[in-house]
Amino acid sequence: MLRDHPTGNYRFIPGITAFSSGVIAMPGHQIVHATLGAPLPWREGFTRIRAHLREQGRERTALCGIELRSPAPFTFDGFAKFNEGYRAVLAEWGILVGDDNPIPRTNVAPVFAAPAEPSLYAFGYTIPGATSTPTFIVAGAGEMGDRTQGPDGIVRKGETSPEAMKEKARFVMGIMQERMRALGAEWTRATTIDVYTAQPIFGYLEDILKPAGPAAIHGLRWFPSRPPIQGLEFEVDLRGVGRELIL
Repeated sequence: MLRDHPTGNYRFIPGITAFSSGVIAMPGHQIVHATLGAPLPWREGFTRIRAHLREQGRERTALCGIELRSPAPFTFDGFAKFNEGYRAVLAEWGILVGDDNPIPRTNVAPVFAAPAEPSLYAFGYTIPGATSTPTFIVAGAGEMGDRTQGPDGIVRKGETSPEAMKEKARFVMGIMQERMRALGAEWTRATTIDVYTAQPIFGYLEDILKPAGPAAIHGLRWFPSRPPIQGLEFEVDLRGVGRELIL
């Protein structure tokens, strides 16, 4: 399943037109994760990314992860329209590989301090430098079972009971497991597990952390947020990197 990015120094799991399912650094390189001290409107954010990559002596194609924050969840049609403009920027940057979008992405709507428009929150990029095990980023995934069914493909659609949230969490963590296997990434290398939901998580923490195995030692970060599409209630992303920056 993995494809090489010809100039980005990473491999990726092909996903949908808007994003890939995850990336892993090629030998001799590693992934750095950078968080903005204050989110920027996403197009301005890409300008900030470009400036930072220049400072690091890296080309634009080293970009290998994007995290966005939005004012509120999109409709299915609104999400598709936003993704058209977003993908066009990646095309302008020469990042697409044929028809594949290689960049994993998370795009959620914070419950508190949400931005006024879709904004860049964080990004990942490759730099030269070997690590003992490969560094990686796994894209955010919500409890969407069958995308072709639209809203009807959502697991336990419209439900937020403790049992429904457990089922959603198990489903999403299953996706994380699949993506980790596809990347050939090791759970022992996972440094951050991010959980995005507006619902309480204390009743099903084991369902989130148990699949992570040894990575559970790091706990998780809970962002009170809603996934990017109306009707979704639970999302997770994760990564294993050696360097975390605040810009």
